[in-house]
Amino acid sequence: MRTYSFLTVLLWSCMFHAVHMMPSQKWTNKHSRRERITGLSENGGKTLHRTKRGWMWNQFFLLEEYTGPDTQYVGKLHTDQDEGDGNLKYILTGEGAGSLFVIDENTGDIHAAKKLDREEKSLYVLRAKAIDRKTGRQVEPESEFIIKIHDINDNEPKFTKDMYMASIPEMSGVGTSVIQVTATDADDASYGNSAKVVYSILQGQPYFSVDPETGIIKTALPDMSRENKEEYRVVIQAKDMGGQMGGLSGTTTVNITLTDVNDNPPRFPQSTYQFSSPESAPPGTPLGRIKANDPDVGENAETEYSISNGDGSDMFDIVTDKDTQEGIITVKKWLDFEKKMLHTLRVEATNTHPDPRFLQLGPFKDTALVKISVEDIDEPPVFSRAWYLIEVDEDAKEGSIIGQVVAQDPDITKNAIKYSVDRHTDLDRIFNIYSGNGSLFISKPLDREETPWHNITVIATEINNPKQSSQIPVFIRILDINDHAPEFAKYYETFVCENAKAGQLIQTVSAVDKDEPPRGHKFFFELVPEFTVHPNFSIVDNKDNTAGIMTRRNGYSRSKMSTYLLPIIIFDNDYPIQSSTGTLTIRVCACDSRGNMQSCSAEALLLPAGLSTGALVAILLCIIILLVLVVLFTALKRQRKKEPLIISKDDVRDNIVTYNDEGGGEEDTQAFDIGTLRNPEVREESKMRRDVIPETIFQIRRTAPLWENIDVQDFIHRRLKENDLDPAAPPYDSLATYAYEGNDSIANSLSSLESLTTEGNQDYDYLSDWGPRFKKLADMYGGEDSDRG
Repeated sequence: MRTYSFLTVLLWSCMFHAVHMMPSQKWTNKHSRRERITGLSENGGKTLHRTKRGWMWNQFFLLEEYTGPDTQYVGKLHTDQDEGDGNLKYILTGEGAGSLFVIDENTGDIHAAKKLDREEKSLYVLRAKAIDRKTGRQVEPESEFIIKIHDINDNEPKFTKDMYMASIPEMSGVGTSVIQVTATDADDASYGNSAKVVYSILQGQPYFSVDPETGIIKTALPDMSRENKEEYRVVIQAKDMGGQMGGLSGTTTVNITLTDVNDNPPRFPQSTYQFSSPESAPPGTPLGRIKANDPDVGENAETEYSISNGDGSDMFDIVTDKDTQEGIITVKKWLDFEKKMLHTLRVEATNTHPDPRFLQLGPFKDTALVKISVEDIDEPPVFSRAWYLIEVDEDAKEGSIIGQVVAQDPDITKNAIKYSVDRHTDLDRIFNIYSGNGSLFISKPLDREETPWHNITVIATEINNPKQSSQIPVFIRILDINDHAPEFAKYYETFVCENAKAGQLIQTVSAVDKDEPPRGHKFFFELVPEFTVHPNFSIVDNKDNTAGIMTRRNGYSRSKMSTYLLPIIIFDNDYPIQSSTGTLTIRVCACDSRGNMQSCSAEALLLPAGLSTGALVAILLCIIILLVLVVLFTALKRQRKKEPLIISKDDVRDNIVTYNDEGGGEEDTQAFDIGTLRNPEVREESKMRRDVIPETIFQIRRTAPLWENIDVQDFIHRRLKENDLDPAAPPYDSLATYAYEGNDSIANSLSSLESLTTEGNQDYDYLSDWGPRFKKLADMYGGEDSDRG
């Protein structure tokens, strides 16, 4: 123990001496240079002398990580006023005072109570003072001092990462930098070599090396190939003390991967490949796969396949599978075993992304030979054409051969073929075929105008193998024969005005023909031979398949001839020439000065323009039914008990009279003759009317003559207007038929014809609301003394 204490004191003495010798440091306190003057003044007769005093400390040093059995001695505090009698007391304050550092208050000795770590704290600042125990006076001012912890090599270097990952392209040159590793040492770099780190490689030679000072890892061998070895594990050591013995060290692992470059061409594992395909394989059918191996990866291994040459280059194709980098051989065209049984291809594999740095190694492509054998299969018959077109005249006789289809077995066996017609395409069985030679013939007559085209299907079947069959469309065109005569394009009915002039065009006619001559239609128009010189009309051929009907004289009379029938012959220009006779109906009509038709016959005066024959028949039927009803009603009236016709002066008579015009009411019993409508002169004659007062009292009002009016409707309207304005005319209560239906009346029928079906009395008070025109009826039926009972 004493020896150890002695060595410690000796070490500290050497340190203090070394520090004291350093010119840049001051060991004495600022108070140490202060002089104390004692003695008497010159007046007192005593001699003055100077004494030095001060703290005997300024800075202490202490080794870290002390592991001795006793506490580590740091240093001693001492003042020159300490006479060793124990009157002074030393007090220590500041960082670690009392816990890390303890002081002997009597002697001023300082010890480290615990083991210290420079890496945790490298220096401590403390304050010391000396106090007189008796007076408690501080004999020295408080002052600071520093305790520095001297470093020892107690920390090994540590890398920033436990494991590094790095990569470098393969085939890199020697000295290519890979990655830099860094290690740090917690020891004091300014004191000794404890923190001086040196790098070395423990594992990874001879492929890589490391710079001892910078920690940069570099390649050490040329042309390292990824295909030979892709990953390397390199262990790097960092050692302090400059790498000398006794230094501490740390290690890290660096995983280095060689990245791929395109330094390898594709290579086929074999020089020849064999494949087979049935001849029935459709285009696009895959036959097999080939692959050129490339040890590179990624895009450096991408390969493009192509067919460079060979006798089957036009029959097959090859595509690249981007996922597997394989070449897929496919059928490009239909194969035929009978034509060629073996095809040879030369396939080439090429890198799509070559690296120019390695082109000197050789061409980055390879070739292989591919042989494809075609397998024979039983094929259906094959026709000599894809379709057939046959033309036949429509007058061809039954049993006539119109054409032939030819098919044969494409196989080597050349099986016999039989032919048939698909009846689904020839339901009428117009055509038939000889099963042995494929000749088509007619079974029924043809008619081009009914069916100009026939599309049938012919089936060819192998006799030995009925499952093998094929079919072909046959288009049969029926050629036209001039077997139809031309005829009018429509039914022509025209008119000629009574005041027509000679040479006037009254109608243009045209013709149609069901035939279709190859040069088009050409029609000629003539009058029949017996009317060649017609006294009334002539025909002019317009040379455009139309003809004009012309008048030959001035003026026509419908009273003499109301209708002319003009027969016209129409010829075509095909062979044999066909002709037909059409009749043109020409009616004589009255026209105005502009040539507009007004009427053509007596019937036209009755009917409005445009009245059809059906409408005329309907009107006649209605008249007949009405007449039958009148006869039946008259017969019934005769069977009933006869009663006086007139009971009172206001008696209302029920008398049905047919006028065919609006008559004079119940007092007018004279039937109306429709002939007056056709002869206006008769209608204008002065006749006595039974429904008016004699002319001696009232003069009969005459109307203007109407012989120039031929319009029945206008005539009737005028007569109605005259009678409506005549104050002497009683209201008409008779049924009149004019063959013209006017507007209906707002009033219902007042006739007593319906009285037989009516039970009870009728109220006629509403007649007074109909105005002055019905005043007389209102007085007759609505009066108080009328006969309503």
